Amino acid sequence: MPTPPVVWTIAGFDPSSGAGMTADLRTISALGCYGVSCITALTVQSTMGVRRVEPVSHQTVHETLQVLFDDLPPNALKIGMVATSEIASVVADFLESLPQPRCPIVLDPILHSSSGAQLLDLDGTNILRARLLPLATVVTPNRAEAAILTGFHHADAESLAQRLRQLGAQAAVVTGGDTMADNQSDDDNASDVLAYALRSVDFVETLSAPRIHSVSTHGTGCAFSTAIACALAHGQNIPAAVTSAKAFVRRAIQLAPGLGHGKGPMGLENAAQSGSI
Repeated sequence: MPTPPVVWTIAGFDPSSGAGMTADLRTISALGCYGVSCITALTVQSTMGVRRVEPVSHQTVHETLQVLFDDLPPNALKIGMVATSEIASVVADFLESLPQPRCPIVLDPILHSSSGAQLLDLDGTNILRARLLPLATVVTPNRAEAAILTGFHHADAESLAQRLRQLGAQAAVVTGGDTMADNQSDDDNASDVLAYALRSVDFVETLSAPRIHSVSTHGTGCAFSTAIACALAHGQNIPAAVTSAKAFVRRAIQLAPGLGHGKGPMGLENAAQSGSI
C-alpha cells in the first residue's frame, strides 16, 4: 500500500466536528491523506454557534509543532484559527524555520465565526497579515476577511484577490459562497475569484457554480482550504487544486447528513466517495 501524503492542520477544535480541526481531519482522511493536527484553541460550540473560546498556551503550540515535525513532517499544511497574537507569532516562527523549499501552505484566515464571534484580535490579525500571509501558497478568505486583510473595504473580489497576492501570497481565492446580494434570485451563482501565477503569467479567474441552498454549510471554508492542501499534497497545481476543492465542498453540501438544529455539518466522507480530488 502506498504511503499517504501527510497533511497538517493548525486550527481550533470544534466539538461538533462540523468545522475547525475535527472537520479538517475528516476532510484529510476522506481525500486519501494522513492527518496530523495542532490545536490552537478549544471552543464551546455546536451547530447553533460559538459560545466560548479558550486558546491553548502558545508554548504548548510551539512544543507540539516541533515534536510533530521531528516525527511526521508535512507534505502540505493548512492553517486555520490561530486564536491569539502569541500563537500567530509561534506559527510564523515555525513556518519560517522550515527547510526550503517549504511544503505547500494553505492559509484560511479565521477572523470571525460564521455566527459572528470574534476569533482573532487586532494584534493577531496584524501578525497574520505581515508574517503568515507572505508564507502562504494559497490564502482563502471570504470577502469580509479579505477586506480586513487588505484594507480595501469597498473593492470587488478581483481587486481583493490581486491585492492579497501583492501582500505576499502566492495565490489567493476570495470565496463568495457565503455572500448573497439582495437582488439575487434562487438560481444565483456562488462565485469564487482565484488570482495566481503560472509560468510567470498572472491569471485572475472566476469560478462559478449554482448556489446550493442548504442549512448544512457549517465549516465550508475549513473543508475548502483543507481540500486544497490535500490536492497540493497529491501533486496538483494551484488552479487544479482549487477547482477540485470547490467541487468537493459542493458534493459535501449536497450529501450532508442533516444533523443538528443549526447550521449542520457537511457529508465530507460521502463527498470523497462519490468523486476523487
